[in-house]
Amino acid sequence: MPQTENPFFSPSALPYQLPPFADIADEHYRPAFDQGMAEHLAEVTQVATLDDVPTFENTMIPLERAGQLLTRVANVFYNKCSSDSTDFTAELEAEMAPLLAAHEDAIRLNADLFERIALLHEQRHSLHLDPEAVYLIERYFTEFSLAGAALSATDKERLTALNGQLSTLTTRFEKNLLADTNDLAVVVDDVADLDGLSAGEISAAAHAASERGLAGKYLISLVLPTGHPYLAQLTNRDLRERVMTASRSRGNRGGDYDNRALVLEITKLRAERARLLGFDSHAAWVTADETAKTPGAVAEMLGRLAVPAAFNAHTEQAALQHRMDEAGAVGPLESWDWAFYAEKERKAKYDVDTAAMRPYFELEAVLHDGVFFAATKLYGVTFAERPDLIAYHPDARVFEVLNSDGSPVGLYVGDFYTRDSKRGGAWMNPLISQSRLLEHPTVVVNNLNVPKPAAGEPTLLSYDEVNTLFHEFGHALHGLFAQVTYPKFSGTNVFRDFVEFPSQVNEMWMLWPEVLANYAVHHQSGSPMPEELVDKVQASVQFNEGFATSEYLAAAMLDQAWHRITADDEVTDVADFEKAALADAGLNNPAVPTRYSSTYFAHTFSGGYAAGYYSYIWSEVLDADTVEWFKENGGLTRKNGDRFRELLLGVGGSKNPLEAYREFRGRDAAIEPLLKRRGLE
Repeated sequence: MPQTENPFFSPSALPYQLPPFADIADEHYRPAFDQGMAEHLAEVTQVATLDDVPTFENTMIPLERAGQLLTRVANVFYNKCSSDSTDFTAELEAEMAPLLAAHEDAIRLNADLFERIALLHEQRHSLHLDPEAVYLIERYFTEFSLAGAALSATDKERLTALNGQLSTLTTRFEKNLLADTNDLAVVVDDVADLDGLSAGEISAAAHAASERGLAGKYLISLVLPTGHPYLAQLTNRDLRERVMTASRSRGNRGGDYDNRALVLEITKLRAERARLLGFDSHAAWVTADETAKTPGAVAEMLGRLAVPAAFNAHTEQAALQHRMDEAGAVGPLESWDWAFYAEKERKAKYDVDTAAMRPYFELEAVLHDGVFFAATKLYGVTFAERPDLIAYHPDARVFEVLNSDGSPVGLYVGDFYTRDSKRGGAWMNPLISQSRLLEHPTVVVNNLNVPKPAAGEPTLLSYDEVNTLFHEFGHALHGLFAQVTYPKFSGTNVFRDFVEFPSQVNEMWMLWPEVLANYAVHHQSGSPMPEELVDKVQASVQFNEGFATSEYLAAAMLDQAWHRITADDEVTDVADFEKAALADAGLNNPAVPTRYSSTYFAHTFSGGYAAGYYSYIWSEVLDADTVEWFKENGGLTRKNGDRFRELLLGVGGSKNPLEAYREFRGRDAAIEPLLKRRGLE
């Protein structure tokens, strides 16, 4: 294919180098991947085979410049795989997984290249480099070392085979999960069974059914966590059970989409790879390059939280059982009952009805007058929608972000609605990552999975969906604000157990009085959310926290259990292993299921959180401590925002994150604010 015909073969001429989605067709991906890998490998080989003595300029700089075509196509393709997958992308992703793994190994396991990096590492403090350049050398040396660069040729051969197998298996896990999630969506024949849902939610269910050719019916699409938002509202207990059963059945009911064998094979191969690399377990290998450093440190923290969380959950359960008995329901409180009776308990105890908040959480108001408003107040940035810029899907909208002086920050793409072609959950992706070396701007994407109502109907968000939007926008700000020289450090390229910190901090502005008052207005009358409702929400902030902490910790400890197994351990049954792991953690309460069960635990078996799902609570220590700092220093002010932006968001991954935090806070983070927040004191 001539170069001029493939839009990936040269940088985009669109503003901020936004990929030219209107020009990209399926046939462009594979040639771009092939040429991108070939160019990247040639660029790296040229560095590795230099006769000249290694210097920062002849080794690190060309390594950071290498692979730009591959990066362009990969960012667009993998965003499409997660946001708008097709049969074509599924097939190509499966083809590319082992090829890209082998390509990465060809670079990371290059002995000549590692020798040059190791020599620079030895000399790094005498090379008269700035701190970011020194840290770049340190990161390359650490990453290459942990990737197996110092292994023997025989061990490298085995490692390459393992990496190829794992890339294929994790890709298959993801595809199975998406297919089974779609297949298990709950079809409802009678609208009366949807009693408890709002008109907008019923409209969304009808629209989803219509999209599948089920006219006159209603479809409840599954979300990625175990629990579904509708469980808090549906009065029909049988339907609640159907939804929960479908959710928990994903990947473990036999057939083409069963993930149980994949879980066993993935964890076994990861354990074997860890041993090959000199570690007892995959968890030990992962945490060696995180702020936690060891699985023991992770276990100590999670264990410290699990006992009081489980106790609080049992206390909450007793109250909900009493509430259920009073309502005349028969039998014990089940997992599909918890959210429903928790809302009744919340209303009785605090006079808070979260469903009554929906009319005040209209998507456009939340986005413009809440999320964007808070960012403008804190950082001085403004957002203008650019309908002239085409994204990858009609539902994805492009916004230009400018500093207060009019200088460019980047583009923000918001893709908020669920569809069968989008994987579950919510996330942020980069399309273009900032780098002064490459003169690259920034383009980031936020994806949510909000049910889309019929045309003309307002999109009213749940309390949790509003929180998710603020959370994911925190990731987007991290990506937009990082100003670094080297692409390795761009955006959210930080340690996995630090990456959730900025997003969690951004959640605080959801209920900040000045922000809430600006966006929480009734979508029809325009009247503000009643102050007494806001006060009650604030007062109930710790309500149901035992459940929330327990379901999260169960998933985090399950992830750790799977990845603490050694190459000698034999695990033959996924359900038995999961049951034992949760029992060992003291979190095997049937009424409080783990947030993700093994066969649909995408974070750990197809995402980037293997042995790292603990990072949410690990980062929350920093988050809770930072919230205290903001409160102590006047809250939502430009002065505070500028400091947070400069010392934490702005540095990207260009320095050790804990050092950056100490510079911001003046000390290490204290755990007490987290314990207080979650009622674990």
